[in-house]
Amino acid sequence: MPRRMISQVIAGQTLVTAAPETTVRAAARMMAEKRVGAVLVLDGGRLAGIFTERDALNKVLAAGLDADTTPLVQVMVSKLQTIGPDKPLAYALHMMAEAGFRHVPVVDAAGSPLGMVSARDALGQDMVELERDLARLSELENSIGY
Repeated sequence: MPRRMISQVIAGQTLVTAAPETTVRAAARMMAEKRVGAVLVLDGGRLAGIFTERDALNKVLAAGLDADTTPLVQVMVSKLQTIGPDKPLAYALHMMAEAGFRHVPVVDAAGSPLGMVSARDALGQDMVELERDLARLSELENSIGY
């Protein structure tokens, strides 16, 4: 299962951030350019919210809001669940599965943003390890006759 620590996942990551008054269109363009599914919304350097692809779809497009005039503060998620860099990725994945979201902001002890983990971060090396674990389990089952 995912054994990497959050600090390893976000190592070298560049924060993709926007101000609360940034328009949805500007944020969407930034997300497309940076190839990310969410931006952290910072107000005076403090984490104020997160804006995701789902927010764009459900809160803006489906609601008929104007992406050119709607500020992120109007449609972002402001009641955030965050995680520290000292936790395992599996913990973040569990949080996401339980709460039904795909991104978790990573913050230091003072609450300052360090990065973000997403469900996509479970792919890569963690998938290789999961496949290896499943193969070992299958070998074990075969050796004892299941």
